[in-house]
Amino acid sequence: MNRSQSHKNNMIPRNEKIAQYVKELAAQFLARENNRTSLITVTSCNTSPDMKRATIFITVLPESKEHDALDFAKRKRADLRDYLKKNMEVKTIPFIDIEIDRGEKNRQKIDELLREK
Repeated sequence: MNRSQSHKNNMIPRNEKIAQYVKELAAQFLARENNRTSLITVTSCNTSPDMKRATIFITVLPESKEHDALDFAKRKRADLRDYLKKNMEVKTIPFIDIEIDRGEKNRQKIDELLREK
């Protein structure tokens, strides 16, 4: 990493760095644990200001598997926290919640409608 990249990283607020790292690790974890009946994509992660809670947003393909995939991901939250503990160098690992990324679904629907015209 060169000096300008290092300087840029220092300007990103700590909770944004943590959220990005949680997102990346959650994506790795879910890709490894997924039973391959659906594609689970981690689209974003938000952390509370005190970093005690993190919400991971996912999209699922095919859409018909969305409910099952969300249930699966929520059942794996304890294992995901263990995975984060092993791979993150922070004092407190946030409590994890997982939700379907409705914003991404809405963007996809808008794109689909625009292509139809």
